[in-house]
Amino acid sequence: MTAPGLFITLEGGDGSGKSTQAALLEQWLDGKHRTVVRTREPGGTDFGTEVREIVLHSRGHISPRAEALLYAADRAHHISTKVRPALERGDVVIQDRYLDSSVAYQGAGRVLDSAEIRSLSLWAAEGLLPDLTILLDLDEHEARARLDGSRTRFDRLENEKSEFHARVRAAFLALARSEPERFLVLDAAQSPESLAARIRAAVEPLLEDASSGTDAS
Repeated sequence: MTAPGLFITLEGGDGSGKSTQAALLEQWLDGKHRTVVRTREPGGTDFGTEVREIVLHSRGHISPRAEALLYAADRAHHISTKVRPALERGDVVIQDRYLDSSVAYQGAGRVLDSAEIRSLSLWAAEGLLPDLTILLDLDEHEARARLDGSRTRFDRLENEKSEFHARVRAAFLALARSEPERFLVLDAAQSPESLAARIRAAVEPLLEDASSGTDAS
């Protein structure tokens, strides 16, 4: 990665509070006069918006491998046209979901080969990994209760059974254990303010490294 850009991703199950924490982190970084690019997968580009509509709201069945390839196609375009240019400018990219979501949802959730899904994602992104991945971990039943209380329409993944979401959660935690230097795992049952403080504490030294020209990754 070209310093002083910084790539931060947020992961976790639906209802874990990723959007809230992304907004709070952006607000804090704005106060530090850092240029922030907030984005998501899928849906971070015009092409990604079209992919998002297919994978999350298609009325017909999508085979697991086709679903994985659609996410990879979005990722290839998104990283090439939006994320890498932002990092090269020295911006801070805050992204809701990245390749770890593909490994968890399409790998463990859809019971595909997780190593193959990861390889596909890395190929699509030309090997780009985040400087920091924040995993907001939440019991799948609590996450569902949050969703039930906040919305009336659910996408294809949100509508999956609890067993699916339990596999996804376990996969996220396994990924974090395999790469502890990249992951910050937080109990998403904590208050938004407590979580935001923990996240700021982890991001602060990365900002200092980036500003000094050190490769934070």
